[in-house]
Amino acid sequence: METVTVTETLDADIDSLRDAITDVGPFMRAAEFDDVAVDGDTVWITNHVGLATIELELEVVEDSDAVLVYEQRDGIFEEMVTRYTLRETTEGVEVEATTEFAVRARLVGPVLDATVVSRQRRRELRAQFDYLASLPE
Repeated sequence: METVTVTETLDADIDSLRDAITDVGPFMRAAEFDDVAVDGDTVWITNHVGLATIELELEVVEDSDAVLVYEQRDGIFEEMVTRYTLRETTEGVEVEATTEFAVRARLVGPVLDATVVSRQRRRELRAQFDYLASLPE
């Protein structure tokens, strides 16, 4: 399994951040995916990464330790899960996003490998953090 973690401390209200993250449609669109559709606890995303097109069906799942957790139900990964947590600190609210994934062996190669996926995932998570930082207080 590969792991990508991005952490940032924001000067924001924890409840406002929680509300923004759990408003899944806009929050997923903030990652700058090419297409996002949401129906209840199911999210479909499409994204172009290099020469590859990634299409995923995700399911939002319950987790008492995280604000938002989603897992791949169908897509290119053997498995993939992303967790977002919030923690109040003296400097503000620490937002942490961790994605764990395993790329299917048949996809590893010159077009798409774990390094490319990790780099792309960091960009997506940073875009979501920029979105959270831009929210009005």
